[in-house]
Amino acid sequence: MTKKSTSTGAKTTTKKPVRKRSTKPTKKRSPNKKPPQRTWLKNIWSVSWKLALAGLALLLVVGIYLDSLVKQKFEGQLFDLPTVVYARILNLAPGDSITIQEVRNELDVLNYRKVRQPQYPGEYSSSATKIELIRRPFEFSDGTEPDRHVMLHFSANNLDRIQSLEKSGDLGYLRIEPKMLGMLEKNHDEQRLFVKREQFPEVMVDALLVTEDRDFYQHDGVSPLAIARALVANVKAGRTVQGGSTLTQQLAKNIFLSSDRTLWRKVREAYIALILDYRYSKDRILEAYLNEVYLGQSRGQAIHGFGLASRLYFGQPIQELRIDQLALLVGMVKGPSYYNPVRFPERAKQRRDLVLRLMMQHDILTASQYDTAASRPLDIQDNPSIASRQPAYFQQLEIELKQKVGETFQADVGLKVFTSLDPVSQQQLELAIAKKIPQFASVAGDALEGAAVAVDRHTGEIRAMVGGKRTGYDGFNRALNASRQIGSLAKPAVYLTALEQPDKYNLATTLHDKPISLKGSKGNVWSPRNYDRTFRGDVPLYMALALSLNVPTVALGMEVGIPNVVKTLEKLGVDKGEVRPVPSMFLGSFSLTPFQVAQMYQTLTNSGKRATLSALRSVIDLDGNVLYQSLPSVTQTVDQQAAWLTTYAMKRGVLEGTGRYLNSQFAWAALAGKTGTSNDTRDSWFVGVDGREVTTIWLGRDDNKPTKLTGSSGALRVYAEYLKHRIPEKLTLPWPQGVNTIGFAATANGSLDLDCRNEFKLPVWDINGNLKKQCENRPAQWIKKLFDW
Repeated sequence: MTKKSTSTGAKTTTKKPVRKRSTKPTKKRSPNKKPPQRTWLKNIWSVSWKLALAGLALLLVVGIYLDSLVKQKFEGQLFDLPTVVYARILNLAPGDSITIQEVRNELDVLNYRKVRQPQYPGEYSSSATKIELIRRPFEFSDGTEPDRHVMLHFSANNLDRIQSLEKSGDLGYLRIEPKMLGMLEKNHDEQRLFVKREQFPEVMVDALLVTEDRDFYQHDGVSPLAIARALVANVKAGRTVQGGSTLTQQLAKNIFLSSDRTLWRKVREAYIALILDYRYSKDRILEAYLNEVYLGQSRGQAIHGFGLASRLYFGQPIQELRIDQLALLVGMVKGPSYYNPVRFPERAKQRRDLVLRLMMQHDILTASQYDTAASRPLDIQDNPSIASRQPAYFQQLEIELKQKVGETFQADVGLKVFTSLDPVSQQQLELAIAKKIPQFASVAGDALEGAAVAVDRHTGEIRAMVGGKRTGYDGFNRALNASRQIGSLAKPAVYLTALEQPDKYNLATTLHDKPISLKGSKGNVWSPRNYDRTFRGDVPLYMALALSLNVPTVALGMEVGIPNVVKTLEKLGVDKGEVRPVPSMFLGSFSLTPFQVAQMYQTLTNSGKRATLSALRSVIDLDGNVLYQSLPSVTQTVDQQAAWLTTYAMKRGVLEGTGRYLNSQFAWAALAGKTGTSNDTRDSWFVGVDGREVTTIWLGRDDNKPTKLTGSSGALRVYAEYLKHRIPEKLTLPWPQGVNTIGFAATANGSLDLDCRNEFKLPVWDINGNLKKQCENRPAQWIKKLFDW
């Protein structure tokens, strides 16, 4: 290699070495020979570990998701629980005016079982003067009370003593648990009645486990043994005869999954079952299952849980069912539709007996107990239902819940609503309407309808409400919404207005029953007539009301003034604007609903004290907190003395007037009442008053055609039927200050003159002492005796 140099600007170059080629021979690749490949095992392994890793990741993600889902559900509100509605609580105390028959009726309505010797809650026995019972435990608004074993001692019409049979001594009071009326449904297609684990009979739990999941307390949510056992049984049978799912898996499917029969669903079901078993106790899981399991349908809604199913099929709390009844419910778990005891009684009985046999084989029952239980009939209710329905009453209740509780009320969070409904009054009022309306069909036609409202005379609490002759069905609620002419029911307001002026009017004041004509502003002439088209001349004021005479009433109304009578109606509770101020209003030409009439007469017959009608007593949440509590509100709106005297005249109406049909059967009860008949007998009304209730009855047709029934021949007969079974309480009116009795003598023309020597005595509001002065020369004959009418 040579290097050449030049002066400035000359280039220097260097020769690169030449790389010699290797002299070793190279291997040539055969054109037909392929490169070496991995074995198939290696390929499978390469894919498998990747799939396994991906699967584990997926299961981990799914597991985290399912775990959070389980926690959210089980540690929150597990179920949408309905609002349960209860009737009023019957409070008993020594000295109460209540008969032994009334208490028997109450226990029968509550489905207490009459036995020779009570041994369990929900049982009673009765003699002529005593009732022995074991009161059921109940969670009242102020706390839970256990069952109570007591003896009630009665005399005539009073409760004398409440004897404790658990310990020596007497009780100062006893509360009888209220009847469950039903549930407020809010856009849900399923219902359940939540029962705590410890409240379920252990024998029922044993029956369930031995039938559905024998290893429940041993497995971890999934039972390989059960799966193997089911597989063997199914292979032997050649078809699916036994499942391998545990109760925990069934619970997982029911709460979290659909019923799709896919492998992925089964995997998730097992996964959730394992999570449930890991996180929660066996009893917690079992409690959830017992309240979740599907057991049939009622009125289009799915029935879930043994607690509600017990009410549906047997009308009893789950704690009070016999072994055979419990076995029937357990047997239905396998297929509520297939083993429906209503549609397939023989099939259901076979399934029940199989459960009983399994119980015997596992020493839960003895052979003797098995024979006894298996020999019993199914004993389900004739028309299975959760509770007797009171749709009209529930409509009123929902109105009040919206008004008084408002947005804080949620129907799906397990609230308890306590009402004022009297279950005996409700039942007997329904039966009276259901019985009597068909009897009137030959006169009034098959389209005849009816409605009724019974309210507490003192408190205004609604004891019963019927909205139509089909008492158990939803529909048009005539008690609240049928505004009809009230006819003669308006008349007491006229007489009350007059009696508020004691210097002008008293019960003996002479009224003229003779033809009158009134000219209207447009020149038209109105000539009212009595129903019987006759005139009686002169009649005492009280008799004009007792006989419900039209002409004297109109004459009296014109004397006291239309505006004053309108004001009286408003003070009684009639809404302002309901009454058109014309003379025909005295005879009830205006329209009211049965509910409005009940308010009017509650005020009148409670000595003028108005208590707003209400059905809602209290609302309690799941934790026992009171969300709403009604407070008594009574206002004196009309004069006590005038209201008392008007009620007295209504008593005379039952004694000798248009309501005298009642006196032949219930004279001892001293009832008050008022008939009402609208034009052309389109409406038949009666308001009956005893010591307990004011009861309004209406009969009519929705097409407003004549019924050919008067108040006496129609509605009054329904009230009489009601009292036959409800047993009225004697109506005793506390004597107001300023009212005394004085003697009167009948004159030749039919009026009454003051006569202190006469045996016929009328109460008189002697506020000014005017009448007393006329008798002061005869002090021995001046009557001041206070007595009960």
